[in-house]
Amino acid sequence: MEYFVIGERELVIAFKLVGVDGAIAVNRNEALESFNKITGYGGGSVVPVSEKPKVLILTEEVSSMLEDEVLAWQRGAQYPLIVEIPGIRGHLKGKKSLSDSIREAVGIQV
Repeated sequence: MEYFVIGERELVIAFKLVGVDGAIAVNRNEALESFNKITGYGGGSVVPVSEKPKVLILTEEVSSMLEDEVLAWQRGAQYPLIVEIPGIRGHLKGKKSLSDSIREAVGIQV
């Protein structure tokens, strides 16, 4: 498994149509359960190491629900790599887009 997505129902279904497995999460408990299962964070992982995804895709909504866990995971520099994407309703208010972040870091427009 290369990729795994955690997000809203419609988004997870769309990813499944192109062969990416995922889990639907509409609240913090569901998001945390899926995150822990895939990463092994906070206890034993159900997914064997050989089957863990290389990239974990989280919607901004899910990422904001799991802010502390995601930060701790990223600081540990472990796989899977966590990537945030906008949800089906677009960017969350106050969140920067990837283009905005690049523009701010590099100083040029992409």
